[in-house]
Amino acid sequence: MKVALIGATGRAGSPILQELARRGHEVTAIVRNPEKVQAQVNVTPKKGDVFNKDDLTGLLKGHDVVISAVHFLQSDPRKLIDAVKASGAKRYLVVGGAGSLEVAPGVTLVSTPEFPAIYKDEATKGGEFLGLLRQETELDWTFLSPSALFVEGPRTGTFRLGKDQLLTNEKGSSISFEDYAIALVDEVEKPAHSRQRFTVGY
Repeated sequence: MKVALIGATGRAGSPILQELARRGHEVTAIVRNPEKVQAQVNVTPKKGDVFNKDDLTGLLKGHDVVISAVHFLQSDPRKLIDAVKASGAKRYLVVGGAGSLEVAPGVTLVSTPEFPAIYKDEATKGGEFLGLLRQETELDWTFLSPSALFVEGPRTGTFRLGKDQLLTNEKGSSISFEDYAIALVDEVEKPAHSRQRFTVGY
């Protein structure tokens, strides 16, 4: 497939780029600094500005799928959504956050006293992004939330999927960037969560 990946050199974006390339997809890596994109087959770096809707729309045209892996506080969800719609891309996948996941009925992770204050603004903005997507009637979107700890780690290919509840095990709640990338690209190839949020964890 032809996939546009916004934020392809970030901590989440880099493993997603590698996973897409590994599986033979044709990827346009949209970043602020194209020279930072590692040269590889089927990957074309492009300079893009997430705050410039018209510029972004032009870069996204001609792609089957758009993935955004950018920080919520460093982008404008409405401009991203509008650019994807204007581009004619069929699907939009968002690297989500864990803050909007439920830890109890009606209780989100970000609202708990233990949630680190340093991440609160980012998590709150992520929840707002999800809210905007849920109001969409035209766009075929998917929002994939990681577990509470989203960290560098091995690519195991062994993980669980869930919906709106935080996944935990005896070691807590975590997922590696590498395994998250597998789950996201699986969704690209075999859509199972159209107009839904889902989550991945160990």
